Amino acid sequence: MREYTAAAKRFYDSAIWIKCRKAYIASVFNLCEKCRRPGTILHHKTEINDANINDPDVTLNHSNLIYLCIECHNDIHAGRAVTRDDVRFEDGQLVEV
Repeated sequence: MREYTAAAKRFYDSAIWIKCRKAYIASVFNLCEKCRRPGTILHHKTEINDANINDPDVTLNHSNLIYLCIECHNDIHAGRAVTRDDVRFEDGQLVEV
């Protein structure tokens, strides 16, 4: 499970975020916006960090949000290098290529 900074935890626990999240998910009928399967993750297109956590144009702006299923969310993050070129994950284990 991802660990959040104290500021991020306060934000994600805030009434305004919960209201924004609920309204956005309802606006896309609870479906992943990429594949139309049931969604699970409300993703910020511009990643939230310590510099923008208090900027509602980033954190609460519907145009910065996309609702995704776990598979589509993982596809978005697949471009990030999480392993070296000589290893990969297989059945949850790191193995040499």
